[in-house]
Amino acid sequence: MCGRYFIDMEDTDEELEEIIAILQRRKGSAPVKTGEIFPSDTVPVIANNRRLVPTPFAMRWGYALPDGRRVINTRSETAHERPMFQDGMRRRRCLIPASLYFEWERRGRERIKYAIRPAGAKPLYMAGIYRIENGSPVFSILTRAPAESIAFIHDRMPVILPAALREAWLSPDVRPELLLAQAEQRMIFGAVS
Repeated sequence: MCGRYFIDMEDTDEELEEIIAILQRRKGSAPVKTGEIFPSDTVPVIANNRRLVPTPFAMRWGYALPDGRRVINTRSETAHERPMFQDGMRRRRCLIPASLYFEWERRGRERIKYAIRPAGAKPLYMAGIYRIENGSPVFSILTRAPAESIAFIHDRMPVILPAALREAWLSPDVRPELLLAQAEQRMIFGAVS
């Protein structure tokens, strides 16, 4: 599961800086948050525009439910079967750039916060899906079983796509299940105080 992630503007990659700069210059674009990202925040996301060109957009994190809760994560293994996520899996896939994500390990009453990212990846790109709610785009991060190195922390992790798969992920002509199996497996982590 991914309940928080981080966009580090002090030690970030040029690619991520450019994405944020494009959104800041675009008239009418909602301001995007950096630093520690929480559900409901508006953040930079890459999705196809109407001409199917990958483009930065400002999107809010989480599909809204009638009771006010938000669906921030979606199981990649079953998303294509669930009506809420089918259109996203078919036509509305996105990439969520980040410096790292956080997860908590439970040890009895104690909770230990870890910062996690793929070995050698900066920034990382999480696979997501989106939809339009009340005229604005919202997204959900796809999750999967954890990489072996971090399975002791949590039983889920975000789907993180390597650079070679990012363009294909955004293509509506490519079946998503073919790409999900190739997600990043080598994770590095450290406890956060």
